[in-house]
Amino acid sequence: MILNSLASVQAGNKMYIATGDSNEIIIVDLASNRVIGSIGELENAHGLAGHPSSDFLVAGSMHTGKKDQPGKPASVSEDEHKAHHAAGASASHAAQTSALSIVHPVHGHVMRRITVEGLTHHTAVSADGKHAAAVHSFLGKVSIVNLDTFTLVKTVKIGDMPNYAVFNATGSRLYISNAASGTVSVIDTQNWTKTADIKVGKGPEHMAINKNGDQLYVLNVIEGSVSVINTANQESVDKIKVGKSPHGIALNEAKSSLYVSNKGDHSVTSVNLKSGQSRTVKISPAPYHLEYIPSTDKIYLSSREKPLIWVLNPDSLEVVQEIEFKQGVAHQMVVMD
Repeated sequence: MILNSLASVQAGNKMYIATGDSNEIIIVDLASNRVIGSIGELENAHGLAGHPSSDFLVAGSMHTGKKDQPGKPASVSEDEHKAHHAAGASASHAAQTSALSIVHPVHGHVMRRITVEGLTHHTAVSADGKHAAAVHSFLGKVSIVNLDTFTLVKTVKIGDMPNYAVFNATGSRLYISNAASGTVSVIDTQNWTKTADIKVGKGPEHMAINKNGDQLYVLNVIEGSVSVINTANQESVDKIKVGKSPHGIALNEAKSSLYVSNKGDHSVTSVNLKSGQSRTVKISPAPYHLEYIPSTDKIYLSSREKPLIWVLNPDSLEVVQEIEFKQGVAHQMVVMD
């Protein structure tokens, strides 16, 4: 439930943020950049998705465990490794299940839960609000859920260590980054089948797609770059160098800018997509998830190490405000308007 007196607040002009093992979503008012409430009853949600065409938020689940953790493979980022072992993962991934929480942001509660295979890292919601995708990193699969009937439609096998999911604006394609395969899988949403794997860089994770759906930007965590995919011919056509261990990515199409948070060297990079010029500014500790919100013309950037969100000027990358919250780490951020 929402933990303050703002239970009747409308979803517009608010940002909803999954905060991991604090087991809640925090609600930020974008006019004041203040935390005005929270929604509890979650289960270690890193993934959170929604769309203005949908009444619901979809939160993933990653259960905390206490088993010993083996070493991190070289092809896997630190966050993927931690996300995996935060669940007490073992050789029995396939036997595990988790629940997708369907959240009503206005009413402020979890409406229902849908059982899916394995742990869910990130989630995505289609532009028509009818379907959600849940990425199961250590099963190499993505589950598709119908948000009209709240039923599991299909579970699709994709690449190794899938990480992030984005739909194009028409909802005809779903793209999944595969961190250990170095590919992005393309799913045809008419029948929910994989139609292609696009080769990118090393350790592809978070992605951003433009409104036209013809350019997909993919962060390659291990090599510190962004692959630019032409979705029409399904090929990587360019590669942009950024900082060390990049994590968050967002587009500002009005200014032809791409923003990237570089967790490994405590910085944020802005790239002008027309000129190719870039600018990098230091910010610490550990810049993490990142969103650009057109309605406020601000960048919202979380810290991996503190319960903190920085608000940045998108031109100067200067911190203009800080949003503190009580506990957890800010993961996926969603604006419903």
